[in-house]
Amino acid sequence: MKLVCFIFVYFLGIMLEYEKSGQLKTKSIDLLDLDPSTDVSALVEEIQKAEPLITASRSDQVKLLIQRLQNKLGQHSNHKFYLFKVLRAHILPLTNVALNKSGSCFITGSYDRTCKLWDTASGEELHTLEGHRNVVYAIAFNNPYGDKIATGSFDKTCKLWSVETGKCYHTFRGHTAEIVCLSFNPQSTLVATGSMDTTAKLWDIQSGEEVFTLTGHSAEIISLSFNTSGNRIITGSFDHTVTVWEADTGRKVYTLIGHCAEISSALFNWDCSLILTGSMDKTCKLWDAVNGKCVATLTGHDDEILDSCFDYAGKLIATASADGTARIFSAATRNCVTKLEGHEGEISKISFNPQGNRLLTGSSDKTARIWDAQTGQCLQVLEGHMDEIFSCAFNYKGDIIITGSKDNTCRIWR
Repeated sequence: MKLVCFIFVYFLGIMLEYEKSGQLKTKSIDLLDLDPSTDVSALVEEIQKAEPLITASRSDQVKLLIQRLQNKLGQHSNHKFYLFKVLRAHILPLTNVALNKSGSCFITGSYDRTCKLWDTASGEELHTLEGHRNVVYAIAFNNPYGDKIATGSFDKTCKLWSVETGKCYHTFRGHTAEIVCLSFNPQSTLVATGSMDTTAKLWDIQSGEEVFTLTGHSAEIISLSFNTSGNRIITGSFDHTVTVWEADTGRKVYTLIGHCAEISSALFNWDCSLILTGSMDKTCKLWDAVNGKCVATLTGHDDEILDSCFDYAGKLIATASADGTARIFSAATRNCVTKLEGHEGEISKISFNPQGNRLLTGSSDKTARIWDAQTGQCLQVLEGHMDEIFSCAFNYKGDIIITGSKDNTCRIWR
């Protein structure tokens, strides 16, 4: 085995790309317990003992990477965000927005059947990705690489595009109904699509061929994501269930049964030990990712759960609800740590910044809010949109926010 390069992934892990028998493979090193006081030299020694790819000649490089991570973890700044740009991106309504890892560019999907690529700093349109014959609904970069874009459409196809040129590499055909969710695997070798036809499909990025069809749900698949290592994929459906699959074989590992209404979100934590599911039944559930058993039900909301997420360390869980509140739970104790109150409408999006000390929410009250993840205090209200905010996200550094609204504009905040 020969180490090829280090790929920085989020704040609490390093991904290694290595060559084995002529094939490129990846593996991740978890740094979940890293904090500003960690002895980096001692940590690198431990990593070297456990990971043969990290040889003595690479130790200084690893130490530098971890020190950079450590410095970023210490940046618990009271950064105030200011409106930087307003972009009226499309003639017809927006469906989704997504940032690349660094935040240097972002994409927008629309009912006008196109996806557009934008330069964040200048607000300049870089490419219009044309070719779909219906609404472009699901969009994603292949982060952390950021050189490809996938678009899923109501025309039942998914397209793969070059970020550099805007050219279409492949059109993936095979679904018999609208594509509503998609995701790249961490290695950027596969893209997965979820559809109203009740199936998910895995596609080979290099060849453009279908690899597997994942069948078993009895209603549309509306949530889909890979785990950190890329060997498992999770699908959430309107049939009230979540299924975990082997990405290498397409085999069903287990189905998570317990929610009594449609699933709104389903995802793994960083170290792949837990699964978090959110549902229209007003609850979230935590599941053991090894055996598929439910270990906790997170209650307290008075209306549907519309979004949920882990922080990057997997220590905190955030839930957003149609009741207009968000809640933060401890993943260890399963107790509610704090409640985020202040929005005057349903909260459809919630996410942590990479440092894990701030939360971002987007609401039908036309505002996004930034919260202290420990105290639940609202630190800032991002105002100006004229209609519901349906999408909002931090970039990798946590110093850029993008918001997308039904007023047909994107706003960049810095």
